[in-house]
Amino acid sequence: MSERTEAQQRPDSEIPVVGRRQPCPCGSGKRYKACHGASGGQSKIKVTRPFEGIVAECELVALREFVPSATAVLPRTSGEREIELATVLPMAAAALVRTDGKAFVGLQVQTKSGDISRDLARAVEWAETAEAGNSLSAIGPEDAPEGTVPNRLQDLMDTEAQLDVRIHEDFSWWMPEGVEASGEVAMSLERANAAIMPTRRLETEGVHAAYWVDATDRAHLRWVRPEPEEKLISAMARLSARGELALDEDSRYAGSFRAHGLLVPVWDLDREKHHREWEEPAAALGQRLDEALASLDEQGLDAAERRARDGLRGRQITIR
Repeated sequence: MSERTEAQQRPDSEIPVVGRRQPCPCGSGKRYKACHGASGGQSKIKVTRPFEGIVAECELVALREFVPSATAVLPRTSGEREIELATVLPMAAAALVRTDGKAFVGLQVQTKSGDISRDLARAVEWAETAEAGNSLSAIGPEDAPEGTVPNRLQDLMDTEAQLDVRIHEDFSWWMPEGVEASGEVAMSLERANAAIMPTRRLETEGVHAAYWVDATDRAHLRWVRPEPEEKLISAMARLSARGELALDEDSRYAGSFRAHGLLVPVWDLDREKHHREWEEPAAALGQRLDEALASLDEQGLDAAERRARDGLRGRQITIR
């Protein structure tokens, strides 16, 4: 098989983005702009699991999808300026550098391509050199210099590092200390603060990306899990058949939703309990899940567990 034929056999998701006038890496012989760089080409292909390969993948998914106000320093492999990942920025900016020089990259933003990781990497690169007081709207890999292959977030950070997530009660961190918001920023700040649901990250050993959320009428636990969906559902079915899927008698499993290639199980909780009261039950549930996951390699699901699995599959929920 020739080199060109081998290139053409590659999946579209593996074809890198290059300058629009460069030969397309797929080996078609066409320019990139007339092939995978065209509208509807590779730049539009959705990467189902954009944060795969990052130890903090589950935290990134949580910050991107449902945590209202939080920041975390991006553990970078190079670069002089400290950059913080943030859930939401003023006017839904992709990135900004405050007037005091502190740089942020927004996670809950609309992106221009099908690969969130590439778009976030371009925002990080912009924030590295941007001047204080500037902000950036949405950016995508097509904004990369011609003839270059855009980086992904995985290329710019320590993929083995966990994130030190800091939960904020409001969005006052948008502004440097002692500076008052004005104009559109003040309006954006007011709207963002009004929309916050109280959220806390469970801080206990062995539990990652598990968030308690007060939704007014009830509280929830949203827990981003790293396991393949089918295996996780099977392990949860094993616990469900045993009556061990709840955290305790004051909770119940509500369902799950998918986010960036991962499954996020959700439990309804007694909102009268303080969020820290759920840390020990969550750790115990996590241990039960780990044991159930390990047992699947030696013992398949029995009839009762398969029925439970079918029931769990149908309990998909939508968060707002």
